[in-house]
Amino acid sequence: MNEIHPIPVDTSDDPRLEDYRNLIDIPGRRKLEGDEFFICEGPVAIERLFASGHRIRSALVLEEKAPRLQQLFAEYGTSAPLYTCDRNVMLAVTGFDLHRGVIAAADRKPIPKGTARHNVLAGLDKIAVLEGLNDPENLGAIARSAHALGIQALVLDERCIDPYTRRSVRVSMGEVLHLPTMRFDSPDDLRNLLRDWTVWALTPHPLADNIWTLDVPKRLALILGEEGPGLHEATMAVANQRVRIPLNDNVDSLNVGNAAAAAFAIVSRPSTS
Repeated sequence: MNEIHPIPVDTSDDPRLEDYRNLIDIPGRRKLEGDEFFICEGPVAIERLFASGHRIRSALVLEEKAPRLQQLFAEYGTSAPLYTCDRNVMLAVTGFDLHRGVIAAADRKPIPKGTARHNVLAGLDKIAVLEGLNDPENLGAIARSAHALGIQALVLDERCIDPYTRRSVRVSMGEVLHLPTMRFDSPDDLRNLLRDWTVWALTPHPLADNIWTLDVPKRLALILGEEGPGLHEATMAVANQRVRIPLNDNVDSLNVGNAAAAAFAIVSRPSTS
């Protein structure tokens, strides 16, 4: 492995750190990052970033955290710069106390559009469709569960939050970077995209079918909606079947992240036949 030499940075106004500036300014960050790059923070998420195949632009770490990043850079043959700084510089650049002291910037992968989406889905058999999720922590939790439990792609409506949002990437522990993601813009678009799939809509409605009692189809798309309102009726109509996770009578519903994890585990359980 090639030896990686960290590059010390002594001042927060160093232009080489522009990718990391003012991370708490959400509108400003969206304008800066656009569809070009994203930020990944935390040791575990960054390890998953390296394994995901996204091109690393650079990393910024506290001086004492450099050895592990040097190892990752060498393992993956990464030629991007590895910057080191003290905690005061890190705080001044990012705008908050990044207590884990490890952060990286990487290029986004293009999101498939139009007919290219069919090509991505062609070899898959379990996917999740998300409508209206605007909480980055919910999206991150769902992505983490999805990748852990056999869901192979995420299909998001236009109202869903950007899956490359820093908090979504962090909460997913970097697993969102290992899932193909794409968008749909209307129920008709979704119906066309899923024409070769069996589609289940997850709902707490008592008349929906108990998901535990159903045979899992060969190609399954599971639709989940936002907290509170749930799925729009037009989106629900795309489904072949409405399914529910059975709950105790005195519990109304689950958080969407918990519901997703339970549903993913149920539909991915080994067959007993």
